[in-house]
Amino acid sequence: MDSDFLNVFTQPAALNQFLDETVIAQGEKKKFIKPTSSNNPKLEELKSVLTDWINTTLKEEHIVVRSLEEDLYDGLVLHHLLENLGSLKLDVDKIALTEKKQRQKLSVILEAVAKCLQLEESQLKWSVESILTKDLLSTLHLLVAIAKHFQPNLAMPPNVQVETITIENTSRGLKTVNAVEYITENKENLEAQSKDDAFDELFSRAPDKLDAVKKVFLQFVNQHVGKLGLNVKDIESQFADGVILLLLIGQLEGYFLNLRDFFLTPASSTEMLHNVNLALDLLTDGGLLNFSVNSE
Repeated sequence: MDSDFLNVFTQPAALNQFLDETVIAQGEKKKFIKPTSSNNPKLEELKSVLTDWINTTLKEEHIVVRSLEEDLYDGLVLHHLLENLGSLKLDVDKIALTEKKQRQKLSVILEAVAKCLQLEESQLKWSVESILTKDLLSTLHLLVAIAKHFQPNLAMPPNVQVETITIENTSRGLKTVNAVEYITENKENLEAQSKDDAFDELFSRAPDKLDAVKKVFLQFVNQHVGKLGLNVKDIESQFADGVILLLLIGQLEGYFLNLRDFFLTPASSTEMLHNVNLALDLLTDGGLLNFSVNSE
């Protein structure tokens, strides 16, 4: 097998060190910003814009935020911010000193945010637990959502992305998945969505041009999996076992696919279904699949 293909699944030493230093309880699953993204200039710019925005909004209340992770976890700043921006009167204490009180306060605040922004639970990229534990990724997603709703003209840097790692402590050891996650609007995805709409119209109005559409898809697929030394000639047959689909997702989304998590050469329909189900789970978890697909 091509050595470059195998290298796709090799974890760098820095990641191994990160895994060694990260404590995940049995059965627990957590997502982190990878250390490689910690000095991302666009990420630092976004943090600076959000910090300045909060401090400007709460200037008259003499509240100063210096660290998004350290200053927002207890709900105090979020409480003042929401009351100031949306004139929301939240039935919680201004100051919560104990962890139990902070958890209760955050629960009320985040419930109010979801209701105000009209978000379903499945759409939330944060939780009481993640904010309380000073998770930067969740905190940024929350603040960006609030800012876009209450102050849509705030000049946030576009296309801010970070490398993330999701770690799950299973009975068989640590399971990791790498991804690239956008925190602010991904203009490239919006352009791609526009192209998707064009495909939908083509399918509905010109089914006779299906072969031409397949050719376009094949070019797209091979543009990405070709980097692994692979070549797809037939969409129906070569996607059936889920392997090409998984590798394509890995290339597009930056997922780390451990060879132990799927069958590279499936020998049965059960193994093929396992691969396809894993691919669908990755797409769903990444917010890229919002409708049901029958894996069979």
